[in-house]
Amino acid sequence: MSKKLKIFIGILFFLWIAIIAIDASRPKPVDWTETYKIKDKKPFGLYIFDNECDTYFNPQSVTRFGKSPYEFLDAKYRYKDSSYSVSGTVLYIDNKFDIDDESLKELMYFASHGNSIFLSSFDFPKILHDSLHFKISYGNIFSDTLQLEVQNAKKEKNYFDKGTNNSYFIEIDSARTTVLGKQKYGKNFKNEQTNFIKVPFGEGAFYLHTQPEAFTNYYMLKNQSYAESILNNIPQKDPIFWKVDRYESENLDQSPLRFIFSEPSLKWAWLFALLSMIFFMIFNAKRRQRVVPVIEPLKNTTVEFTKTIGNLYYQEKNHLDIIEKKIKYLLEKIRNEYYIDTFNLDDSFIKRLHQKTSKNIDDIAKLVHHINQLRRQTQATEADIIKLNELIEKLNL
Repeated sequence: MSKKLKIFIGILFFLWIAIIAIDASRPKPVDWTETYKIKDKKPFGLYIFDNECDTYFNPQSVTRFGKSPYEFLDAKYRYKDSSYSVSGTVLYIDNKFDIDDESLKELMYFASHGNSIFLSSFDFPKILHDSLHFKISYGNIFSDTLQLEVQNAKKEKNYFDKGTNNSYFIEIDSARTTVLGKQKYGKNFKNEQTNFIKVPFGEGAFYLHTQPEAFTNYYMLKNQSYAESILNNIPQKDPIFWKVDRYESENLDQSPLRFIFSEPSLKWAWLFALLSMIFFMIFNAKRRQRVVPVIEPLKNTTVEFTKTIGNLYYQEKNHLDIIEKKIKYLLEKIRNEYYIDTFNLDDSFIKRLHQKTSKNIDDIAKLVHHINQLRRQTQATEADIIKLNELIEKLNL
């Protein structure tokens, strides 16, 4: 590792440590995001309510489900006798109503079979407005603090100063609807609005509440009595089916980095380190040496040289000299590869060459006899060269 690279890594390391130290020493800002998540410890998460709800509803059982209400309830519906295999109260708490229409119809059908539906949200869909005969207003008529109270409960002053909304009921069917809670505002809190009602539906009922922040961590720590008073209006004997976020209910967040990303300081430190590594890889991807020139390999000119020499002999018409050189080359090859003496080209030589090469003995004999004949000649023709070449190629020595 070069000295320059060590300095670069050292600087990045100290910057990373400095960022973590500075971020850890400063006060952590409060995140007031309204998440309504059961695993969230932010002020407007439902972490405390999630941990305490089993105590609130004791001895009732609490079942958390992440599926849509339609998926959850339809699986428990018995088509043979048109009834459900379970009974109880469906609980839903969120700052926005995001239940789909099919699930909402299933909730209404579930309520009509003698069950209860508790919905705490800032708003409700039109199908509920029409079916349960109520209207909601979203007028901004208060500025800071609300005083919330529950009918037929211990009169306590529950003041809500953060996260409250301007949602309340302005029209209800007084013949069927029961007012269970109100919110007061203005000077000395003399003005009041309805924010919690019970509406019968079939053999069951809907409980509608417009201030879901009452169940968040912030208000559960300040004053749990209001949330308890709200829940005391729900039937106290049947099981509770709480609709929560799908991902939280199924524990899908199993990433090894989930803790790092849950803390802003660790998250930014991780991203900075990752970005530094990317820059390091980009800048070190360059060449660290001069470009090596491409050297063409030497060309093999043996074939060209052989052709040139052959053409010279052919032009000279010295057939006998060509024959002599071919014979010398052949005998030299036999001596080097088969270790056979080539001084006397007789029958003994023919037999030994046959044994060593396993070539046809008649072909070997023809070649040897032709060589001996050519050696006795003082002149040769082109036909003699061709015949010699054919006999050699036939043996493929």
